[in-house]
Amino acid sequence: MKKLLIVSFLLTTLLSADKIILTGTVVSDGQKMIGSRYMGYVKKVFVRLGDKVKREDDLYEMESAEFDIMKSQADLMLEQSKIVVEFWRKRLENINKRKDNLKNRKSFPMTDMDDLEAQAENVDSMLDSAQVMVEQASIKAKQMATIFNYLKMKAPSDGVVVQRNIKVGDMVMPGMLTIMLVDTESLEIDVSVSESIISKVHVGKRLAVEIPSIKYKTIGSIKAVIPDANPMTHKIKMRITFDRGEYNIFPGMYAKVVLE
Repeated sequence: MKKLLIVSFLLTTLLSADKIILTGTVVSDGQKMIGSRYMGYVKKVFVRLGDKVKREDDLYEMESAEFDIMKSQADLMLEQSKIVVEFWRKRLENINKRKDNLKNRKSFPMTDMDDLEAQAENVDSMLDSAQVMVEQASIKAKQMATIFNYLKMKAPSDGVVVQRNIKVGDMVMPGMLTIMLVDTESLEIDVSVSESIISKVHVGKRLAVEIPSIKYKTIGSIKAVIPDANPMTHKIKMRITFDRGEYNIFPGMYAKVVLE
């Protein structure tokens, strides 16, 4: 019996001699860090840790009192500018009608025509200025509408909320990380490989993958070899894709891969 165990051990050792077991970490290929573009207080938070969200789902909303006033002012300025443009347009139409009526007469004083020509030139200049005001007011209104849209942050893609750094009443600063989403459907394994065995590694190579914590085994393939060796450890990173099946596999889990 003892002899049999020794033989089995030797056979296993010989069979495994050309195999290298590497350890890695499950990572998400779709990690999104959500931040605010503007400073303000958080008014509402629509998600909790672990929530699954779809693209364009609301994540949180900021207080908008000041922006409401600014947006209303921009919209009002645009409306007033349009009214001014319409006023000068009608004024120019009336002057042109008077000129046409004057021309239809058999005789008319040239001073009257000169006066109407001067009025038309002046009104046309005022109309051009008013149209410029409308363009500027329109740009301002669009800018405020864009800012207003950013007060309610939406999910840029499908994912799961894995980090939430805000609650109602918190002050948010521009660039501050508020929520982090990860795509749990697009998972990969991040592995560091010693430069001494880099000759065994190439993109597309198939290799055995194991997630020990859930006793899950499958076949993966090397997606990428990052050409940047760490000068301290002399190791090179590679990414391995695999089929997660229906198992609960999440970023951060420990993984093993077998390189032959």
